Amino acid sequence: MMSEDKIVACETCGLVQELGVVPARQGAFCARCSSAFPRQKGDSRNRTAALALAALFLYVPANIYPIMIMEYLGRHSENTVWGGVKALCTDHMWYVAIIVFAASILIPLLKLLGLFFLVSNRGQRWQKLRTWVYKVICKIGPWAMLDVFLLAILVALIRFGRFATVIPGPGIVAFTSVVVLTMLASASFDPSVIWKEDKS
Repeated sequence: MMSEDKIVACETCGLVQELGVVPARQGAFCARCSSAFPRQKGDSRNRTAALALAALFLYVPANIYPIMIMEYLGRHSENTVWGGVKALCTDHMWYVAIIVFAASILIPLLKLLGLFFLVSNRGQRWQKLRTWVYKVICKIGPWAMLDVFLLAILVALIRFGRFATVIPGPGIVAFTSVVVLTMLASASFDPSVIWKEDKS
């Protein structure tokens, strides 16, 4: 009889088969279609926690420090993420303001809180809730990207290139780091640990 812990289903052809112990730096392949099985991520919880904690430390400066510094007709202005949201609301661009707020402030924070929930709770009591949180993180992940800000900076450079000097501020480095670290933290988490009995 096959051990339950070693039964795996191929994501390509659906064949259910027994998977033995896979040595380090080696892979396992489906017996029918030769598709590679995903490798188990070792020490997933600690690595995810470390990356999420680093992203959390950078989250505050990413939203406080200016992401863009502009000299326009002799006037100096520094634009933060929150300042950009308020400026869009002042110009009655509500939909754009909501997208920028969600993509740059709300979603990264929710992802970080979700990741901390995944790595800090253990045991069978939270398995279904943790699985749901992981699925939500995977769904909202694409929204926490740099597209909005890269587009905004590009438009500013094209529109004001002859009349203004636009340079990235210190906040853009912190913001980019938050996005990258959050993506790495999400990718490093192994959802299979949620349903494995934790004897530690």
